[in-house]
Amino acid sequence: MPRIALIHATPAAVDPIKAAFAEIWAEPDLVNLLDDSLSRDRATSAALTDSMYRRFDALGGYALSIGADAILFTCSAFGPAIERVARAVNIPVLKPNEAMFAEAIAIGGRIGMLATFEPSIASMREEFEADVAKTRSNAKLDCVFVPGAMAELLAGRREQHDAMIADAASTLSHCTAIMLAQFSMASAARTLRQRLPAIPVLTSPASAVTALKSKVVARR
Repeated sequence: MPRIALIHATPAAVDPIKAAFAEIWAEPDLVNLLDDSLSRDRATSAALTDSMYRRFDALGGYALSIGADAILFTCSAFGPAIERVARAVNIPVLKPNEAMFAEAIAIGGRIGMLATFEPSIASMREEFEADVAKTRSNAKLDCVFVPGAMAELLAGRREQHDAMIADAASTLSHCTAIMLAQFSMASAARTLRQRLPAIPVLTSPASAVTALKSKVVARR
């Protein structure tokens, strides 16, 4: 049984990724590592700090120490720190949106992205455009921030959170696909698909679990 370390910067990401594993790949032993101060600190910092990099290094090292066969980060605002962990370890490391981006880029055209954590948008756009540059895709990214939705979710009002995201998606009806930037947004996918049935809605948990399964099984 493979052991997968799931590293979170907010508790809101835990249930969506557990649900995705249960649906797509139930075999692994999942270990959840949570430092919710990371999201608070990132929200008040214009850029990743040396301290944040060191904390990610420590989380990656801890995952190795418990025998993890792979690491999946669920926090979308820390791309460069995750990349540093990936270079330092000899097991698969997946950024939260890496697999979802690959799916969207393969679709091409104008890709919409909804986000509920505003500090994640700049780094995610940079990662998306870097991934596009590696391919022949014509994909372009339109980003929409959904203010207040994260606060609704953290207050336990998931239905309101999902409705706010679905309402915001109306501005992306011209897109060839819509991505939900945060793991915590996955519950809104069903509502979006009902509102915009002709547009694929991609979620980072489902894409990440599918990609991670492929990577880990290939190594066994």
